[in-house]
Amino acid sequence: MNVAQEGSPLSYELIDLAEVNLPLLDEPLIAALHQYEHEHTRAWSRTVSSYGGFVFVFPQYNWGYPAPLKNAVDFLYSEWRDKPAKCVTYGTRGGSKGAAQFREVLNGLHMRPLDDHLEIVITDDDVDGSWQLKDLDATMRPYWEQTRTIDAQMVEALKDTQ
Repeated sequence: MNVAQEGSPLSYELIDLAEVNLPLLDEPLIAALHQYEHEHTRAWSRTVSSYGGFVFVFPQYNWGYPAPLKNAVDFLYSEWRDKPAKCVTYGTRGGSKGAAQFREVLNGLHMRPLDDHLEIVITDDDVDGSWQLKDLDATMRPYWEQTRTIDAQMVEALKDTQ
């Protein structure tokens, strides 16, 4: 997060889906109707609507993206429309397959997926015995320039929406 924020005119905020705590999609009507029955959906709608664009950061699991991410995007529809989006994936192989799958979802939501994505490879040397990163800065250092490029692309994409 600090690398993305450093020197950027944009303000990045972390949205942790574990904290958002959406249940498995439980709205009785399709999201495109924008007739939300549950307060958790209305709160999620307000959150997503308040942002101009998104950098989705997620691990690749079994060549795909995680189910909570799919669930979170499926709760809404129009709130995502026309917003620029980037993918940053991570895992032992980086995450290209998960990013490719998720890009299709972004297209279906009529978002504006920006070119390329960042794949962060995490090796055994990067994690401790509990599979926690030993040193986030050291792990991210090789990706610093790509992170700056993502920021520049997002700045440019957001200029297009004003």
